[in-house]
Amino acid sequence: MASRGKSETGKLRQNMEEQLDRLMQQLQDLEECREDLEEEEYEETKKETLEQLSEFNDSLKKIMTGDMTLVDDLSGMQLAIQAAISQAFKTPEVIRMFAMKQPGQLRTRLAEMDRDVMVGKLSRDVYVQQKVEILTALRKLGEKLTSEDESFLTENATASLSQFERVTADLGSEDKIMALASCGVKTKT
Repeated sequence: MASRGKSETGKLRQNMEEQLDRLMQQLQDLEECREDLEEEEYEETKKETLEQLSEFNDSLKKIMTGDMTLVDDLSGMQLAIQAAISQAFKTPEVIRMFAMKQPGQLRTRLAEMDRDVMVGKLSRDVYVQQKVEILTALRKLGEKLTSEDESFLTENATASLSQFERVTADLGSEDKIMALASCGVKTKT
């Protein structure tokens, strides 16, 4: 009997991760195809995707209150969703790696960006925005940052990322995390 519960929990977690991955991929695809879409079509599709993320977040909240065995596993996904909703992170790829707790891939992406900015393949503005997002995600995953990275983060953090950091400092405070998500959703409507 006990193994059946673990199996169901594992399947539920896998389904939730797949749904999150699908929504993050949808956001990434939308950003990549932005130039091919009319502005109205882009905005409508993005709004629909963010609404789906909000609904997914509501589902996670219900699961977390009813099934304590999933709380720790789902907290990372919920945090990533709230980051997307609040617009703290603007790069779906970073949100996905953060949600899936992949610090190694985040560091690899950071190294690729360092190379790309040096050869002129990546603009300085995009580099700074994405580096700040990756460093914030790494910090939230409990990774050690170098003093240089900490300085870079301090100098370049945006207001929404700073708010995300402040509100999510205590992961046990679900009300604070939900307040951040609500704030992000309210400003988008």
